[in-house]
Amino acid sequence: MTTDITAEKIASRIIDLRGRKVILAAELARLYGVSTKRLNEQVKRNLARFPDDFAFRLTGEEREALRSHIATSKGRGGDRTLPWAFTEHGVIQAANILNSELAIKMGIMVVRAFVAISGLKLALPKIEDSVREAHARLDNHDQVIDAVIGTLKSLNSTDEKRRRKIGFK
Repeated sequence: MTTDITAEKIASRIIDLRGRKVILAAELARLYGVSTKRLNEQVKRNLARFPDDFAFRLTGEEREALRSHIATSKGRGGDRTLPWAFTEHGVIQAANILNSELAIKMGIMVVRAFVAISGLKLALPKIEDSVREAHARLDNHDQVIDAVIGTLKSLNSTDEKRRRKIGFK
């Protein structure tokens, strides 16, 4: 895989699982330019580097729920073990244990994608508050404009009654 992949493409591969943002081993292996088997082997050899908040195996139910996303087959030739899910910190550890230049570069990009997603998540409540505030102001503006139009109409109707007709009687 080349390094022309964008943070947006990486971010689209990050999913929410168990209340955490993670990337699955198959996706991470593709980004790092290695096979999923090689990534899994390295993780097994270095389990001490992957505490539960860095990486975890999916449960059977989680795998079934994500089957269409991770494209596992039902018979021979597919994943026979439960896939790994890597958090932001696990992504960097995986890059370190693979020890390739591409893995390190892509690891940095993946972490930046995680950070961008987190930043959006933190900014979302502020954006929602701003939209609510603007909506409240607009509602108030509508009421004021309706009042002004009503007043203008009433002034216009009283002016017509007071006017003297011009011309001959």
